[in-house]
Amino acid sequence: MKIHKEGYLSILVSFIFVSILDFVVYNAFKINAYTITFFIISLIFWGFIIRFFRHPIRTVEQPNEKHIYAPADGKIVVIEKTFEKEYFNSDRIQVSIFMSPLDIHINWFPIKGIISFFKYHKGRHLVAWHPKSSESNERTTVVIKTPSGVEILMRQIAGAVARRIVYYSKENDEIEQGQELGFIKFGSRVDLFLPLDSDILVNLNDKAIGTKTLIATLK
Repeated sequence: MKIHKEGYLSILVSFIFVSILDFVVYNAFKINAYTITFFIISLIFWGFIIRFFRHPIRTVEQPNEKHIYAPADGKIVVIEKTFEKEYFNSDRIQVSIFMSPLDIHINWFPIKGIISFFKYHKGRHLVAWHPKSSESNERTTVVIKTPSGVEILMRQIAGAVARRIVYYSKENDEIEQGQELGFIKFGSRVDLFLPLDSDILVNLNDKAIGTKTLIATLK
């Protein structure tokens, strides 16, 4: 299993922490049923940290300038018409994907284009499914302009557990469909804001797979 580069430090720090804790527990209580149970739990915890940072190698099998692919793994929790006030100042179709701690937390660009707008926002850490998390939480706003001139907006949103958003691109960068956008550590969410005439191809509570699930097509 390949490990994502964003996990190297977290895995090392958690290993040191677990090792010190196990050493303290062993010296205090020696080997008994309770310490063995503690050792097993600590090993499971470290295994969870490793699993969280797994890095599947994925590509978009059929790139298409009109196809919007899932930018993340997770559950579709919002599909609704909403007023996007940071960039468009007009109505858009919002599609949101919630990533639980068990999901892969890599984010991918859903479509090819140029980054016409980028902004990082410091913010709160409400639970990722909270209605105000899209406006109040730590987040990035990325607007992608397709070769045909259509713009879509994508947000990485940190949740109650997540404490760091990582992003790899900046304004005016040319990006490819399925290219890595970044990573959100632990619980989080990704929002897409699409033109009103987009053909939405997913339903609430569907399981999305990043770069594989077709979210919508543009007119």
